[in-house]
Amino acid sequence: MALEPGGPEQDTLALRLAAPRRRGGDDRTLALRLPERGAAREEVDRLAADLSDRIGPAVHPYEVAALLEAEGLSADVIRDRYGHPNLFSLASALYERVPRTFPEPAPPADPWRPDHVRCLLRGALFALPGLAYLLIAPLWRPGDHAAALVVAGLVSWAWGQALGHRAHLRMVAGRREAGRALLAGAPLGAAAATAAAAVTALPGGGGGTAVLLAAAQSVYLAAAGVLLVLGRERLLLAALTPLVAGASALPWWEPGRPLRAGLPLLALLATLAATAWVLRSALAAPPGPGAARPPLLRSLPYGLFGLAAGVLVLLQSREHPYAVLVLTVSMGPAEWLLYRYRGLSVAALRASATPAGFLLRSAGILAVCLLAYLLPLLPAALLTGAEPAALLPLAAVLWTALLLQAFGVAWPPAAICLAAAGGAGAVTLWHPPPGAPLLPLCYGAAALCLTAYVLRLLGRPAPHG
Repeated sequence: MALEPGGPEQDTLALRLAAPRRRGGDDRTLALRLPERGAAREEVDRLAADLSDRIGPAVHPYEVAALLEAEGLSADVIRDRYGHPNLFSLASALYERVPRTFPEPAPPADPWRPDHVRCLLRGALFALPGLAYLLIAPLWRPGDHAAALVVAGLVSWAWGQALGHRAHLRMVAGRREAGRALLAGAPLGAAAATAAAAVTALPGGGGGTAVLLAAAQSVYLAAAGVLLVLGRERLLLAALTPLVAGASALPWWEPGRPLRAGLPLLALLATLAATAWVLRSALAAPPGPGAARPPLLRSLPYGLFGLAAGVLVLLQSREHPYAVLVLTVSMGPAEWLLYRYRGLSVAALRASATPAGFLLRSAGILAVCLLAYLLPLLPAALLTGAEPAALLPLAAVLWTALLLQAFGVAWPPAAICLAAAGGAGAVTLWHPPPGAPLLPLCYGAAALCLTAYVLRLLGRPAPHG
């Protein structure tokens, strides 16, 4: 439906009687003026040049008419300066003069842009607590106490994964609700880990020191987990300053037994104080909207994955102890690459025209991210004496499982990692002959299964929309 005044007869030259002369008005009579002749045509050309950048993207003359109206062109100016009877006639002339240009829109900001400092800091914070074992080395007997510490660590790791997931679910309802979940779950996790360590230490006798060390380890892991979930990494780093200072001085100075025990205890107390302060501020936040509490079973696969991952890393560390250090420090870059994968996938979604094209781009992004994560681990494994054939597949298992969890897929990675942990544990109990690559085969099979599942699930556009 045409919106221009009049009808088709307007396209031809029509003669109309001038309006009756009004007293005090203008003295115009019947006048004929052909548009775009002489000075009027030059004015239209000049206007087209001035507005070309805004006229070019228009898909209809009506858009140009709206632009001219926004520019404040009156009917008298259109008629007297540009020689056109109305706004729509001038808009059509401008639309024909300026060629169509459809520039690409400015790329939107990456919604998954990672915080580089935060990711690197988290990787360091995962490894720094290990300095406590260097300080208290003369105060404990690894042969008698290691089993209790390992069991407590596995329980804390599994509980922390499940509690962190539940806290993030509650964060949707508000920071106060997440703080309440952490306040209720963190002490229970520390108590469960300490109880598991006590049960482990009883058969060996003399387990008082082991239980005490396991209790301190469990309390720290619970408190540090609260700070990490609530995004207070710098505060946790400040709390660990006594531990870092004491361990850094060990090559040049013997601190003595009181300081060897006191510095880790001071770091633990500082972490607890920081956790109490952060939880207090979180609980003081205004309550969020009344959202239903998610069921506890939703966090179960995350806890099972934490347990399976802990077992896999533990089995690898039996032969190569420094493998734990390498994997722990790599968790910071691993988290950064999770963000980069999501950002690159969103960009690939905008650039792809077909599902097959997106699948190819998605496979390339997965390969680039995996290589970026695994390649730096190769020299690190060689420097620490770890076996790259086992360490790299294990790292691939952990990263691809975390990638699936980042998209809310929890049970498949948990099941695959549990199967890999069970197979690796059975192989270890079977005491294979030296040099048999059974553990690398378990890790490699799990990595292939998880990679194939990632391509099958995340190679489709829907999860990235």
